[in-house]
Amino acid sequence: MWQYNGQTIREGRTWLSDDGNGNILQQSPQWHLWSLDEKKAAGLVEIIPEATPDDRFYTWTQNPDGTVNKTARPIDDVKLSFKSQVKLQQGSFLTQTDWVIIRKADAGTAVPSDIQTWRDAIRAKATEMEEAIDNAADADALVALFLVWDSDGNKTGVLYDWPSDPRE
Repeated sequence: MWQYNGQTIREGRTWLSDDGNGNILQQSPQWHLWSLDEKKAAGLVEIIPEATPDDRFYTWTQNPDGTVNKTARPIDDVKLSFKSQVKLQQGSFLTQTDWVIIRKADAGTAVPSDIQTWRDAIRAKATEMEEAIDNAADADALVALFLVWDSDGNKTGVLYDWPSDPRE
């Protein structure tokens, strides 16, 4: 991101500069192709924006100088949102095999043990995730719950680490 006299200059657009003698110059929309020295000579200042925070945890705005103002969302609201996502995903997984449960209720056909075991594991995992969310003290503790793999392929975290469907 670049600025001229505190104004953000957008790539592909013209902008106005002062030649130092009081004359206004319209700059080429191709200014972004200039060398770094040419940009600096024209009075452009490079602004390196701060990384924006995760919207799930913060509300934020970005200032013209690239800095970010952020406010943590209330932790109880964040937890509620994550627990809702867990419930939605749990429901989505269980829905895939609801037909087996309906078939049992309608016709008395036994539920295959691998499907029942998987459905039970989905429920247990959802409970584990919700308890972990409830026990998280702050946003950093919630972030630590996310499933990640290290360079050796080892995983940590509990969120969204669902059991595999036995039919796949």
